[in-house]
Amino acid sequence: MTYVSEALRRFVTERAFGRCEYCQSPKMIVVTMVLDHIIPVAAGGATIPENLCLTCVGCNLFKSDFEVAVDPLSQQGVPLYNPRDQVWDEHFAWSPDGTLIEGVTAIGRATIERLQMNRTEVVRARQMWVKAGWHPPQRV
Repeated sequence: MTYVSEALRRFVTERAFGRCEYCQSPKMIVVTMVLDHIIPVAAGGATIPENLCLTCVGCNLFKSDFEVAVDPLSQQGVPLYNPRDQVWDEHFAWSPDGTLIEGVTAIGRATIERLQMNRTEVVRARQMWVKAGWHPPQRV
């Protein structure tokens, strides 16, 4: 495990507004958030702000050390979404009921599949968040 200072952890969490930078789940609901090395340490990724993002445990586990995934539409390998270099809204959109993340690009679709961003437990939570008026998150 790579050491991350408390100051760096706090910076990354605040920059992400306490939300998973992949599936957008809020920290107040998702019990555990972790920091993800966008470029994995195993692939030479550094522990610096530009290579770290806040992620829920689920997205982090499914991402693992992957950097590329298959777009289910084209069946081509594409890079996973990078929250430091790319804009979420350019690759993803919310379904009309606000419970599913839809990929609008090959990167978005491949990332949704690889990270299983619409896994059952998260969709159920989103349904409750929509009813409470907390979801989908407002873009900041």
